[in-house]
Amino acid sequence: MTHNNHGSQPDHEDFGGLTRDLPFLLNRRDAMKWLGGASLGALLTACGIDGRAESTTGTPATTPPVQTGVGSPVTPQQTSTTIASTTTGAPTPGVEIPDESAGPFPADGSNGPNVLTDDGAIRADLTSSFGSLTGTAAGVPLNIEMTIVEAENGTALAGAVVYLWHCTADGRYSVYEVTDQNYLRGAQETDSSGRITFTSIFPGCYRGRWPHAHFEVYESLDAVSSSANAIKTSQLALPEADCQVVYQDDRYIGSANNLSQLSLASDNVFRDGWSEQLATISSRADGGIVASLLVRV
Repeated sequence: MTHNNHGSQPDHEDFGGLTRDLPFLLNRRDAMKWLGGASLGALLTACGIDGRAESTTGTPATTPPVQTGVGSPVTPQQTSTTIASTTTGAPTPGVEIPDESAGPFPADGSNGPNVLTDDGAIRADLTSSFGSLTGTAAGVPLNIEMTIVEAENGTALAGAVVYLWHCTADGRYSVYEVTDQNYLRGAQETDSSGRITFTSIFPGCYRGRWPHAHFEVYESLDAVSSSANAIKTSQLALPEADCQVVYQDDRYIGSANNLSQLSLASDNVFRDGWSEQLATISSRADGGIVASLLVRV
């Protein structure tokens, strides 16, 4: 398997979330708010360029006991029970989910590589690399369930395709930063109810960005080959309380500290409103974690 334009990839030696995302965020609809509120230099200085966790991509995704710092370790079932208590407000009826930046690491052809044209990209399980690459992402298992509907009337978009990608437990993106892997990204066709479920891991938190997952929605499988065909590009946010629980896991070194310095209200993507993008967290019968989001397009 080959990726297009690897030779033209930018050098991402800086690990700051805002520093690396800013050129792409300036294309958002509220770019003028950024420029009016503060200078570019001040924004970069405020967010810094450090804060990555150490790499832990060598261990397959499992759900080990999570140390709480008090008493006995929390078992996977206990962890998911705590997480299941989180609830978020339902998206406002009829409101379309906001358009957001795809960021610098989409691998959809808009910034170098395009995994969407590779064999194996259409899949439900994102935890392992596909095609000619091998490897499994380490982290706490997570199912991401999305329901895609039309904003105007709530009709399910059957046969639509969602391409989803997010960072590793230590805050890096495959293809670009983990160059020998393409895990934690893939596309899937919605069923008759407009639903899809991805099997993945809980994303880490890198400095300057709230924990999130990127996604694009396409009308059909035939349209997926080009990012220009996406009818919606947005991001899913994860609830703070659940992130705090997951980030006690040793594979998320650095994430808890990075999260403690952030808020949804200050995040450079979600600060203009996140009610349509904040996932609801629940638990499966086997103790796994589920993040659910209704997406109106």
